[in-house]
Amino acid sequence: MATSEELTQLFKALAHPERLSILLLLEGKELCVCEIEEALDLRQAYVSQQLTVLREAGLVCYRKDGWNVRYRISRPEVYTLLEMAASIHDRLGICAVTNAELISSGGSCGIDSEPISRESL
Repeated sequence: MATSEELTQLFKALAHPERLSILLLLEGKELCVCEIEEALDLRQAYVSQQLTVLREAGLVCYRKDGWNVRYRISRPEVYTLLEMAASIHDRLGICAVTNAELISSGGSCGIDSEPISRESL
């Protein structure tokens, strides 16, 4: 199991809008830096810098193809993590409780939002 420090490093690598854009762009395909640069309208040096961070985090890998370096996702599970993060974001402030907790608390979990059950998630 990963340590909290290792997880922190993973989340730091993911905590950048351009790196997330690169990961989303690479979903299901392999691209060279020039293709990423063009798709995201970013400078080559900046794209390379962000790819280095993602590579060091173990999220992308690469292969040389002549003069080009082609990048792809090394851990496709990252997309599950991103989907879960989006789901969490969409439900921020909503208290997720079990039916037993909902009944025992009288239908409230102590915040202003409407409580929901685990089954509705």
